[in-house]
Amino acid sequence: MFIATTISASFSPMGIVKTPNCRTPPVVGVWAEVFPPFLPKEMEKIKDPFARRLASRIERLPVELSISNTCVMSSCVKPKIKDTTNPLVLLHGFDSSCLEWRYTLPLLEQAGFETWAVDILGWGFSNLDKLPLCNVESKRDHLYQFWKSYIGKPMLLVGPSLGAAVAIDFAVNHPEAVDKLILLDASVYAEGTGSLSRLPKFVAYAGVSVLKSLPLRLYATSLTFNSLPFNTCLDWTRIGRLHCLLPWWEDATVDFMNSGGYNVTSQINQVLNKTLIIWGEDDQIIDSKLAVQLHCELPNAIIRQIPKCGHLPHVEKPDDVANLIKDFIETKNVPVFLKKEEKKVLVPQFE
Repeated sequence: MFIATTISASFSPMGIVKTPNCRTPPVVGVWAEVFPPFLPKEMEKIKDPFARRLASRIERLPVELSISNTCVMSSCVKPKIKDTTNPLVLLHGFDSSCLEWRYTLPLLEQAGFETWAVDILGWGFSNLDKLPLCNVESKRDHLYQFWKSYIGKPMLLVGPSLGAAVAIDFAVNHPEAVDKLILLDASVYAEGTGSLSRLPKFVAYAGVSVLKSLPLRLYATSLTFNSLPFNTCLDWTRIGRLHCLLPWWEDATVDFMNSGGYNVTSQINQVLNKTLIIWGEDDQIIDSKLAVQLHCELPNAIIRQIPKCGHLPHVEKPDDVANLIKDFIETKNVPVFLKKEEKKVLVPQFE
């Protein structure tokens, strides 16, 4: 049951997917990147040049949590470009890291946007040796304190999968910090961690140990994408699993499970921000009917579907995602506060 749950829509733990339209340069034997010392040594085994390049940019910044009086050295990728307009802030999915954005973040920077990638508290590569609580309230507080310390302007908050629940929860609780929302294959209708929150601690730790295992993650990757060459599948599995090798990961994950997780269904209609919903046409993890439901329940949203794309469009179709985000930011005449009966699903045609 635990294994099945970890690859369900409640968690969407994939940070490990195929990217058929990403133009990957040939892999060579000598790497120029210098990785920060806090990354696990297994980073050296990863061959994907985009992942290696983004990993070399990861930094830790101090963030003071207000609810626990704890300072967390928080991992993120800082922008190369400082802009006067509102910045893009990229979150990630369940049990993942900023490395999810290895293909799309460079494209957004090339388009001229100030772009941050931030690891959600309890996941990614922050230093949690002095483990704070990793429940929803703490994750929200961490993102807010990060925003207040380093960003300070209303942001375009981007949430894929469970990161969409993080974004909705944050926007409702801190509307002053959010300009617009961009949600990708949003996992926002799950009722938290469900029965996992009631597991005895020793059972939860056993299950989390399985979640970290290379065979499970390799299996999950092969399930999510068809015809993925084994070497690529293995490399991408290592990328998605890398943060699990930090010493505090199991404690933080069990704490999140036991806390009940995200349940934002009742908050959706409170989101007044202009919102772009992006959905992969072939998402096998979250039913596309929920995309239509989300579009209807958000009072100020448009929806775009990407053909021949699975659950994580920003990894599988980075060019399309970057273009949709660019169009959303630059288009001034998007309809506002449409009535539900007036909304239509808008499906772009990509060549």
